[in-house]
Amino acid sequence: MKKIDILIIGAGPVGLFTVFEAGLLGLKCILIDNLDKPGGQCAELYPEKPIYDIPGVPHQTAQEHVDALMEQIKPFDYDLYLNERVDSIKEITHENENFWEVTTTEDNTFISKNIFIAAGAGSFEPRRPPNIDDPDKYLNNGVTYAVKSIDQYRDKNVFIFGGGDSALDWTVELSSVAKSLSLVHRRDAFRGAQHTEELMRNLVKENKVNLLTPYLIDSIIGDKNVTQVSLKNFENNEIEMHEADELIFLFGLNKKLGPILEWGIDLNGKKISVNTENYQTSKDGIFAVGDINDYPGKLDLILSGFHETTLAVQEAYKRINPGERVPFGYTTSNSKLQEKLGVKK
Repeated sequence: MKKIDILIIGAGPVGLFTVFEAGLLGLKCILIDNLDKPGGQCAELYPEKPIYDIPGVPHQTAQEHVDALMEQIKPFDYDLYLNERVDSIKEITHENENFWEVTTTEDNTFISKNIFIAAGAGSFEPRRPPNIDDPDKYLNNGVTYAVKSIDQYRDKNVFIFGGGDSALDWTVELSSVAKSLSLVHRRDAFRGAQHTEELMRNLVKENKVNLLTPYLIDSIIGDKNVTQVSLKNFENNEIEMHEADELIFLFGLNKKLGPILEWGIDLNGKKISVNTENYQTSKDGIFAVGDINDYPGKLDLILSGFHETTLAVQEAYKRINPGERVPFGYTTSNSKLQEKLGVKK
């Protein structure tokens, strides 16, 4: 069980900036995100989308914005847990103080006085194949929704399902390690980057990738582990059987509040109600910042989330250090803050 000053749910822009603001006050954070990289929607859904409304930055792509935030928080001590989701929370007493105990889907347990929910539109959950009953029966035994380790697919018969960037990227990447690799899509047209599609088609010509279109998955065969997969031709309905060791479904993501619905926090529709003094929810010590919160006049803008989390971190400091004045200084002139930031004079 790890004790932390601020536990942040969501590693999007607002979650990342929370690390910066907390770091200025000497607070340590951890970030938990069920995606496989930091950046939230910016990195996962539209990395090339331009952003024009960050003050002082006339133009950035979403990925450039994430990269800049990652650079900005480098001086500070934080931990990042990816491919992981907060599953449950409960109030506990530890060393005669009240804390929140947080448990994740990877059985990690943390305690903190402050939970920051910076989950954007909610947690992202992978879309399952719609015509397969309980594909998670084989989860991590031949069925996955993200690539966590390339070595997992070494010398295996691998099938990738999908037609977007992730499907194309991993087809190219895994083609050099898999025993055989098949890319399955319902049509011979893809939504990913043209350059990556060209790489994939070159691999098909070199017989390093088997492109199967127009096909859908029909069934998964195996006892505990996947051993075969049947595919249905989208045009003539014929069924084909293939030996398979690993099936990777890359159909995109669904946005859901997920376990947050069970935490007893006041909601307004699919958003979390907060006050505008410190963006705390109806539960003491649980804050909601960024697009996931709601209050009169709320605007779903990144810069709004930056303002919200700045004030929320001030309150978090008070909860950790009751009775103490929150230290304040300008990074332009405060030598202690500049030292934390690694500014060279």
